[in-house]
Amino acid sequence: MAGSRRYKLLCPIARALDRVGDRWTLLILRDLHAGPARFSDLQTGLSGIASNLLTDRLQQLIDDGLAVKRDAEHGVTLYALTDLGARTRDVLFELAMFGGRLQPDEETRRPGNLRSIAVTLSAACQRFVTPDLAFEAELDIDGELFTLSVRDAAAEMRYAPAKSPDVVMTTSYEPMVAASEGEMPMDRFMKDHVQIVTHTPGKDVELMTLLGAAMTLFAPEN
Repeated sequence: MAGSRRYKLLCPIARALDRVGDRWTLLILRDLHAGPARFSDLQTGLSGIASNLLTDRLQQLIDDGLAVKRDAEHGVTLYALTDLGARTRDVLFELAMFGGRLQPDEETRRPGNLRSIAVTLSAACQRFVTPDLAFEAELDIDGELFTLSVRDAAAEMRYAPAKSPDVVMTTSYEPMVAASEGEMPMDRFMKDHVQIVTHTPGKDVELMTLLGAAMTLFAPEN
């Protein structure tokens, strides 16, 4: 956000909005919580954003110390969160909780990719993680692969296949959303829309217990 467009108020909320209040900025941060991303990955996920606007928003995030741009293998350029940018996880989670209580517009579209779910699901899992839980799970959601790592009382979800998963869960996006929003009973979701392959005995129970608890946070009665 250009300096002339900042609030310039002695208020921490205004100061935060100076950095993340522009249209698309929070959604870019949302998708970067799934891990480093190429420009094209972000543009695909943010259906409708113009390339010049995405360039502008990314540069502003870099200037404000919330994101970095770095070179990767094969000449690929990646964007990633800084430690300060990563602190927006709980902000985005609370926005997701609030948004789940609002009626959607009549015409909505599915994201171009599912990076968008990583931040809210990892933040929800974090609220139920205990020190005794430790596993690496691969979540296959409509063919898009995520890694959910749980260890040392922390949960982290990344948009990438798991290197050595203890358990693999396969499901679909729409039933997952329906279950999390209370439109489908959780037991029906688990029975009809989830397939589990267990590589380490007992870790399937840990995963499903944690995910089941996390997804109930989004139900309307909560």
